[in-house]
Amino acid sequence: MLERYRTVRGAGDKEIVIKKSRFIGHIKPVQHEEEAVAFIEEIKKRHWNATHNCSAYMLGERDEIQKQSDDGEPSGTAGKPILEVIRNQGLKDVAIVVTRYFGGIMLGAGGLIRAYTDGAVAAIEAGEAITRVLHREIFVELDYTWLGKVENELRSRGIRTGTTAFADKVTLLCLPLNAETETFRNWMIDLTQGQAVLTEGDKVYFIEGE
Repeated sequence: MLERYRTVRGAGDKEIVIKKSRFIGHIKPVQHEEEAVAFIEEIKKRHWNATHNCSAYMLGERDEIQKQSDDGEPSGTAGKPILEVIRNQGLKDVAIVVTRYFGGIMLGAGGLIRAYTDGAVAAIEAGEAITRVLHREIFVELDYTWLGKVENELRSRGIRTGTTAFADKVTLLCLPLNAETETFRNWMIDLTQGQAVLTEGDKVYFIEGE
C-alpha cells in the first residue's frame, strides 16, 4: 500500500463551451478496471446522442493500468490528452470521460487536444483532488490513571484518534501515520513507562488535512 497518493474525493462533472461545442468532463474514483469500464459505459448511455464520449483511466499503485479512447475523434487528440492530464496531476485510481456535443465549428487537431485537456481539468475540479495518507490502527490499553496524560499528549502531537472503549481498563484507538508506526510505539511505551499494552490493527487511509 502506498504511504500517500492523490485521487479525487468523488464523482463529479463540469461543462465548458469552446467555439460553440459543449465539452462535459465527468470523473469518478475507481478501484478496479471493471468499475472504470462500467463508468464509461454509464456516461455513454447517459449522453447517447453526443458527438463523442472520449475517455481515459489510470489504476494501480504503479499506474499499471492505463487506457484511453478517442471515440471517433482523430487519433491522439482526445483520449491521450485526457490521460496526460491524469498523469500530470499525479492522480491515481480515476476514470474520466469528456463528452462533446459538436457546435458546428471545426477545432483542428491542436484545438481538439486543448479542448479535451481543458475538459479533463474541468472534470478534476468537479471531483475535487485530494491526498489520501496511510495510517495504522494501534489500540492502546492502559489504566485509567494514565488516560488524561495520554490524551493530552496525543492532542499536542496532532495524532489522530478513534473511539475509546471503557472496561476494566481503557483502550484508546490511535491512528498514527503508517510510516511512523514504530516511532509511535516506542514513544507510547516511554510515555506510559511501559504500562501500556499496544495492539496493531488495520492500515487505513485518511484525507490529508481532515
